[in-house]
Amino acid sequence: MKRVAVIPGDGIGPEVVAEAVRTLEVLRSSHDVQLELVHFDWGAEKFLKEGVGLPAGALEMLSEEFHAILAGAFGDPRVASNQHAEEILLGMRRGLDLYINLRPVRLLDARLTPLRNRTVTDIDFVVFRENTEGAYCGAGGFLKKGTDDEIATQEELNTRLGVERIIVAAFEYAGAQGRKRVTMADKSNVQRFGGDLWQRVFKEVAARYPEVEANHQYVDAMAMFMVLDPAQYDVIVSNNLFGDILTDLGAAIQGGLGLAASGNIHPGRVSLFEPVHGSAPPLAGKGVANPIGAILTSAMMVEYLGYPAASQAIEAAVRGAVSQNETTQDLGGTLSTKQAGDAIISRLG
Repeated sequence: MKRVAVIPGDGIGPEVVAEAVRTLEVLRSSHDVQLELVHFDWGAEKFLKEGVGLPAGALEMLSEEFHAILAGAFGDPRVASNQHAEEILLGMRRGLDLYINLRPVRLLDARLTPLRNRTVTDIDFVVFRENTEGAYCGAGGFLKKGTDDEIATQEELNTRLGVERIIVAAFEYAGAQGRKRVTMADKSNVQRFGGDLWQRVFKEVAARYPEVEANHQYVDAMAMFMVLDPAQYDVIVSNNLFGDILTDLGAAIQGGLGLAASGNIHPGRVSLFEPVHGSAPPLAGKGVANPIGAILTSAMMVEYLGYPAASQAIEAAVRGAVSQNETTQDLGGTLSTKQAGDAIISRLG
């Protein structure tokens, strides 16, 4: 039995996570998926009432008692500082050392992409984004803040350990999944020091995997080629900042953020799975949020937990619903959030 912590969060999070949970419950009977789902109320409401974001001892509890975490979204205009979201989401990512942000970019139906004359085989790759350091490490500060002479510094930190383990993860994934190519994106022609470390480590790691082609592109060129020729990509690996930008572009060419799933992973440890669309407060409670991102995220999670057939069944059900336009309005359909969930779940039985 695998134990999963379910944290619906804020905004549309509870609505889309509810559909993911319903999907998981069906898999118990249809695919013998053995899960125990434990719900937690961490989010803006708890923070506003109790001043608690990530409760004391939560990281230890998650590490010792759970195999995975399924989260919704965090962010609420009533918490202007977004302090609770940072405590919960970044607290789990950093505190659990979830160094892999894994983002599939997979086109479910040709009509969904804004790119002309692209098929589902043209857009099918994954991005490995380093998730714990880089430009998002929080290092930096101000000098003479609020004056005409103000200086702001924002530092990027790259460690040998951090760079090597994300690159190794990308090559290991390529080998295990039959992917032929790993492409690294950086800006080493300008960011000479961090870029030099990434370049050296990439070449060293690539030499250990001669069966996988290794190539490199500057990130600005990759952004262009991802639009012009996405079929060239199998596995992309990049740092925290560039990976963040590239994955949102990837979501756009696959049909939008409402379809985008992600995993924050440390292999062999409790890992966090979340759709990436954000809490979207204006849409909350209206029944219009797209649940596909959350449902595909649950598919990633069950694969991580050792149920690949169940994961494939979820994706096949999603593809079937999308092909029949049984979707929410953002994808051109007419269904509510729950009805879109029903359309997918009905295909799992």
